[in-house]
Amino acid sequence: MSRTSQKPPYAAVITALLIALAAAATAGLALGSVKIPVTDVLEILTGRAEPSPFRTIVLDARLPRVLLGAAVGAGLAVIGTVLQALVRNPLADPFLLGVSSGASAGAVAAIVLGSAFGIGAGLSITVTIPAASFAGALLSLLLVYTLARSAGGGFATGRLILAGVAVSYILSALTSLILVIADSTDHLQEVLYWTLGGLGSARWDMLALPAGVLIVGTALLLALARPLDLLLVGEEGATVLGLDTARFRAAVFVLASLLTGVLVAYSGAIGFVGLMVPHAARMLVGASHRALLPVVALAGAVFLVAADLAARTVAAPQDIPVGVLTALTGGPFFLWLLRRSRGGEAAV
Repeated sequence: MSRTSQKPPYAAVITALLIALAAAATAGLALGSVKIPVTDVLEILTGRAEPSPFRTIVLDARLPRVLLGAAVGAGLAVIGTVLQALVRNPLADPFLLGVSSGASAGAVAAIVLGSAFGIGAGLSITVTIPAASFAGALLSLLLVYTLARSAGGGFATGRLILAGVAVSYILSALTSLILVIADSTDHLQEVLYWTLGGLGSARWDMLALPAGVLIVGTALLLALARPLDLLLVGEEGATVLGLDTARFRAAVFVLASLLTGVLVAYSGAIGFVGLMVPHAARMLVGASHRALLPVVALAGAVFLVAADLAARTVAAPQDIPVGVLTALTGGPFFLWLLRRSRGGEAAV
């Protein structure tokens, strides 16, 4: 075996990612427009600190944001990994396939129409927006899936990406149309920041649903690791080995849409996490989903917590939407990956 094909021990990868996540979270709690010593942060977290403004900043402002960032990053990375297996395409990603745009359109419609019909903010964020976001994500994914299928039932990279881009543009236009028709500036700034992707509105009462959906969804996908692996051998091979590929894809598409809808409802459309993280994780542990999914979840959490920290600090006190930074890093990565795929290499 060549040196370049050797992979580190799995336990070492998990341990390193846990340490990186703890470090990123600690930095996220300590750094910002107000810098707090790490020792003070640790004392606050362990309950040994005296009441102070630092305590409020850490516990009420930064900690919910870090936890939401970890949940969203983990979820988007897991969804990207699963979509790449379902369509057997290394360029698949919730953002590129229009799933995030569909979730955004549904959520914006819920925000604007909910305000118009007098739906309270508490009910909206806990029920209406996640439900509308899930519906938008599912519909957009089904539309892209239908448009991308070839006559033989397979997928072509160009067809899939073009369908995703087209659907994304249509849904973005629909989102703008909803805002124009609403003829109100009450939620304009909120919706604008939210469609760019941001974690600045994180609160403790917003964590239960995304965290619960992430845990349950990831556990279900881990239980489906073998069928996901079978899809990697091809449609005919998976069928021969006993997998009903059509029903399996339909079920996992619904699950992926649910995860995307809930996460986008709380964080906005954050792109390219589900594209970049799975590729980096496969280089470390290979393509087997039982080993890959936990690594992807941890790596996605580390990536988005670190990206959000950068978004809060590079132009402090200005808070840059984290989706802007992930797009700035993900765009060049996508172009590199596209060029590599066109060159005939296995971009997995």
